[in-house]
This record gives sequence, structure tokens and C-alpha cells, in this order.
Amino acid sequence: MIRSINAGSLNIAYVEEGEPGGWPVVLLHGFPYDIHAYTEVSKILAAAGARVIVPYLRGFGATRFVSSATPRSGQQAALGADVLALLDALSIPAAILAGYDWGGRGACVVSALWPERVTGLVSCGSYNIHDIAGALTPDTPDNEHRLWYQYYFHSERGRAGLAKDAASFCRLLWQLWSPTWAFDDAVFAKTAPAFDNPDFVDVVIHSYRQRYGLVEGDPAFEAIEAQLARRPDIGVPAITIDGGDDGIRPAGSASHAKRFKGPHEHRVIPGAGHNVPQEAPQAFADAIIALAERSAR
Repeated sequence: MIRSINAGSLNIAYVEEGEPGGWPVVLLHGFPYDIHAYTEVSKILAAAGARVIVPYLRGFGATRFVSSATPRSGQQAALGADVLALLDALSIPAAILAGYDWGGRGACVVSALWPERVTGLVSCGSYNIHDIAGALTPDTPDNEHRLWYQYYFHSERGRAGLAKDAASFCRLLWQLWSPTWAFDDAVFAKTAPAFDNPDFVDVVIHSYRQRYGLVEGDPAFEAIEAQLARRPDIGVPAITIDGGDDGIRPAGSASHAKRFKGPHEHRVIPGAGHNVPQEAPQAFADAIIALAERSAR
């Protein structure tokens, strides 16, 4: 059942599984996915004693902005602030944060800037905080072509294309980013309604323009962005993950290890693409349970 709670600038829609007194974990989906990425992971974690919170990110599903005047920002500082506001709203002093893509970015932001609120971090893509100052430095041609969708979103043609048929666009990204994941129409159909959120297009386009310095961020997050610009290290216990068949990160992210100053382990999940929790739920859940056991000790 979908619940909702006012948290900062949002009314956040989320699902909860497990006992209220269980050890807390917040599972954060990416773009272009939704809470269904964690259906199986949530069951595994609840059976292991967790209290599992899975929110829709800003611009997705039933999550809504409280005020029409709030900028529809998709910047990394906003994602982190949303996670922190959700923890506050639910009166959770600290939790394991786990995510991938946008969700992993929000989890990394909180882990770096508010480590007292994080008992452990699972991050697909490892250190997922943007280097906005260096964003216009070209990468290799092979890596650049994988980011075509980001450059497409820099144009008004890209905005119009996403608005015209978000579901088809997002399904294409699923196929490109997880080339060995044999999802079917029924699986995608569970997630596709999340893109019907009235703020989806605005939030997505802002995200992919602001991270390249092409548009300004929300002034409310200026102080957080200033801290993130210093590329802070992450000191909480962390397990980072790469999908062995990730179509957007084929080289993996093991080189990010230097950014993790606390206990850290890197895992590669064979046969999984970009959407690791939905493609390999047991492996993703195992990483979270390992951190929970470490915290208990």
C-alpha cells in the first residue's frame, strides 16, 4: 500500500515493509525506474528483520511538490536533501541507505555530508557525486556515445521528445543499460505509470542540464552544492556494486575506491546490468544485510 508523508518541499509517496521496530533501511530507485525495482529486495530484507522504506523520488510516481512555487529541480543536492527530510519526517535517526543511479546519488550525498544519519551505504556506481566543475571535460568517444540521452536532454528537442512519449523513451534506456536483462511487457508496465507524474519531465530535464552547468540550481540548495563541489569523501561503512553487464558503465567503478575512507568493499555482480536490485535482488540484499550485521557487531 502506498503511504505518503510531508517531508521538506515534498509530499513523498513510499511503501514500507517489515516490522516497525526493525533495523531501518531506505531503498532509493534511479532514473528511469521506480519503487518496483525493490519488490524482491524488500521481501528479503523484511524477512531478515529490516524495516524497509522505499520512496518515489521527486518527479516520480505519487510524490508531489507541496508548493507550485518550488523549482522542479533534479540536482544532486535536492536528491540528498529529500532523503534527509524523509528520515526526519519518519523520525529515523540513522539508517542504511542503498540505491543506484539517481537514488545512489542521493544516498552518497547524505553519506558524505551527514554521516551520523547513515549506518551503512550500498551504492551501485560507487562514488556517485557529480563533479560539476569538470563536467564539460570530454571523455573517451566510447563513453561519450553512451551518454547520448543526456546531451539530447540539453536541447528543447530532447525535452519535447521525453514529453511526447516518456514510456517508450525510458524503455529504450532499460534495454540499452541492461542488455542481458530479459524483462517483459508486464514488468515494464508496473513502472511506466511512475513517469506520468506532472513534474517528471521538468525534474529530469533540469537534472541533466544542471549537472553540466547549463542551468542554475535551486537557490535553496546552494549551500549543499557548495559542499559537494569540494568532492567530499565518504567515511561510513560502504559496499559498492557494479553490474557486470552494465551498458552505461561497462568499465565499472572500482577506481572510485579512494573516495571511501571507512570500511569499504567493492562487488561486481555477473549477469546484472544497470538496474542491479531488480535484476539481481538477492545479491543486492546480501550487501545490505552484510552492513546490517556489521553495524550490529
